[in-house]
Amino acid sequence: MIVIDAIVAAVLVLAVYAGLSVRTVQQFQRGVVFRFGRVVDQIRGPGLTRIIPVADRLYKVNVQIVTMPIPAQEGITRDNVTVRVDAVVYFKVVDPVKAIVNVQDYKFAMSQVAQTSLRSIIGKSELDDLLANREPINQGLELMLDSPALGWGIQIDRVEIKDVALPESMKRSMARQAEADRERRARIITADGEYQASTRLSEAAAIMSATPAALQLRLLQTVVEVAAEKNSTLVLPFPVELLRFLESATEKNGQAAAPKPQQVEQVEAVIEQLELPSLDEVLAADPLQPPVADQLPSADGNPVRPPDGNPVQPPADAR
Repeated sequence: MIVIDAIVAAVLVLAVYAGLSVRTVQQFQRGVVFRFGRVVDQIRGPGLTRIIPVADRLYKVNVQIVTMPIPAQEGITRDNVTVRVDAVVYFKVVDPVKAIVNVQDYKFAMSQVAQTSLRSIIGKSELDDLLANREPINQGLELMLDSPALGWGIQIDRVEIKDVALPESMKRSMARQAEADRERRARIITADGEYQASTRLSEAAAIMSATPAALQLRLLQTVVEVAAEKNSTLVLPFPVELLRFLESATEKNGQAAAPKPQQVEQVEAVIEQLELPSLDEVLAADPLQPPVADQLPSADGNPVRPPDGNPVQPPADAR
């Protein structure tokens, strides 16, 4: 009976000892053993691990990647703009002994270092870089965090800026700037289109001026396009160039029909030889009396004969 009690007592002691000495380490954890206050060099991996009761203490360290948000920090950029920036840090523990021994709370320490580094990077950057060129800023922030993290057995995986909050006045100013830039580019595009169109139109005008018939064909084509709409009223613009073409053609015809200067001189000489009466004499003469040329004798004393050949008789009083 005594032997059985001793065996049972020994089994119980062994069970209690096993319960106190056996520990379980998860797959995503690593165990650091302190024996009488000193770190055992061997890092306990995942699974069952044994420690000495009372003498050893086991600390489990998570080696997963930790996602730690950085609270929004307010600062002034290099171009004197007040902004509010928040970010996120991804890190993991690569040396559990340093993470436990060298720093009291590595997560809190990383949070504080990340906040101060974010304030520092805000003061070194410009607003345009924070808004549009964040990759160099993220790399610079990662380097600033990596320096103290190495001594704590922590590896920085990546750092990213999440959001940049601007004052309302700055948002309105940026909106006006963007609107003005859009309007400037729209005007440039419109002016460029007008320049190209004017170049083409000038080339077409030069061709049409060389061949005026092309202008008439273009006018007829416009008539065809307008008539295709089945309109009852047709408003047709008459080009000034066509009028100029007709005017130039008329001037050429007039110049061709005009008499030559020699012909004009011959006509004037014939008129002088005929010695026709002036217009005033013709109007003052009696229409019932024969012409003055028929009443007067010629130079040789004979009466002037009319075109029919009969001599003109002088009046009775003249005899």
